[in-house]
Amino acid sequence: MPLLVALLATQLLVAAPLTRAADAPSPAFIKLDGRRVLEIRVAAGAQTPAQLARVASQRLAELAANDSIQPDQIVLQEDPPYTTIGVMRGEIFEPRLSVDDRNAARFQLSRQQLAQRYLEQIRAAIVRHRQTHRRLDWLRGSSLALLALGFYILWLRGQIALNRRLERWINDPANHRIRGLQVGGNQWLTADQERSLLDPLRRIVHGALLLLVSYLSIPLFLGLFPPTQALSETLRRQITGLVVSGALAVSRAIPDLISVAVILGLAVLLMRASNAWFRSVEKGNLRLSWFYPEWSRPTARLVGIGILLFGVVAAYPYIPGANSKAFQGAGLFVGVLAALGSSAVAANLIGGLMLTYTRAYQEGDRVSINGTVGIVHDSALLVTRLRTPRNEVVSIPNATVLGASIINYSLARREIAQPVVIATTVTIGYDVPWRQVHRLMLDAAGATAGISQELPPFVLQTSLNDFHISYELSAYVVDVDTYRSTLSDLLGAIQDQFAGAGVEILSPGYHAMRNGNGSTVPPWPSKSFGTPTPTPPAAG
Repeated sequence: MPLLVALLATQLLVAAPLTRAADAPSPAFIKLDGRRVLEIRVAAGAQTPAQLARVASQRLAELAANDSIQPDQIVLQEDPPYTTIGVMRGEIFEPRLSVDDRNAARFQLSRQQLAQRYLEQIRAAIVRHRQTHRRLDWLRGSSLALLALGFYILWLRGQIALNRRLERWINDPANHRIRGLQVGGNQWLTADQERSLLDPLRRIVHGALLLLVSYLSIPLFLGLFPPTQALSETLRRQITGLVVSGALAVSRAIPDLISVAVILGLAVLLMRASNAWFRSVEKGNLRLSWFYPEWSRPTARLVGIGILLFGVVAAYPYIPGANSKAFQGAGLFVGVLAALGSSAVAANLIGGLMLTYTRAYQEGDRVSINGTVGIVHDSALLVTRLRTPRNEVVSIPNATVLGASIINYSLARREIAQPVVIATTVTIGYDVPWRQVHRLMLDAAGATAGISQELPPFVLQTSLNDFHISYELSAYVVDVDTYRSTLSDLLGAIQDQFAGAGVEILSPGYHAMRNGNGSTVPPWPSKSFGTPTPTPPAAG
């Protein structure tokens, strides 16, 4: 019985695509050596196009492998209402494919024209199959494959050697060509940081180049052997389609990329103009009665962030793929992160703004925040960094700073031109006249180098305790940056003055019982700073 194949559409790969009916199912293809020969859109009876294509492909392969059947033996025979394609063996006609008027009408062809097209396609496929499956073709393909493999191995060894040489060049400490990145006199990257960036970049480029060349070599090797030539053509079409689509996408995106570049360029120019204006205000070249110079740097940051955000928002619609699912997913991810961390970030940001515009401190001031004393190293929008006398950098969130007590030692000198007071307390027994204590403490203040002479130091008696009196010495320091060293020198001078006068310091609560014990006054050093001479006990 003949196999009646109802075909709605068939074509060679080089044929122009035909119009499909609106209700046509997904097409299937009769293939030979992996190449599409005929397209099947509707199958007769209960068969699906895929089932029919699979059976017809097997029978076409058997026909092509049968060398006893020549292509010119495949002929047409009219068998109304069909035109049948079959094999003529002597006087016997063996039908293979049949075409009716209904199928031909889908192509706007007659039944004979469509059958003739099928016949030519089948003959061409069989001829191509037999020409590429000869022993000479296999030998030639194998030789070319070995030659291509040799070139590939040579290139691979050269690429690996070049990569190793580049690795040594990057990591060589004696390489003076890697000196970091300097822009406008500012050191953006050190040499080590540049090496840490170049080395991963080298590995990425090396791996990408290996993958690219290896992938491009696959179609070349597959195309040299007859059974895999169709797969080679498929891969080659994929690569060509990828390159063409990428080139078309780039060409279509060029106007939008120009718009993005123009918008971001204008934003950068505005940011530079804003920074220049605020630098002039900070340096005093421009004066505004309502704007303090220390506001210039944080305000410039805020204005710069605002200009940058405006530029990004304006340029976003012109970014290629801005409306894609990937961008939407990235936006959702960023939104979730912002929602999770917005409370803490907002609190610190508001705290930083309030601290800036209330002028609580500025960079370089000596402050005490929550018991941490140091120089303001950096006052950012989210965090304040203090450099302690031990050169420790302490980072304090601005929300914490805003809720803490802040002692600014530098503000008085800068704002009201008054020095800061340094105070210390000693306790002296009732047996020492208070006027003598006052004089000794004032002499100690006068003997300390870091004490200012703008305002005279003074002594206050703060309490009358059970066994001693508390005396507080207040003196003005010349430079608050030397606060700790000045306090240390002052305490040493107080000890020297009291020791020289033979007065005991009973701090913090020393109780001397006069039952024959010696005085606790340390020996006063001699002029030659040699062996100290003993000091007689204080009277009383």
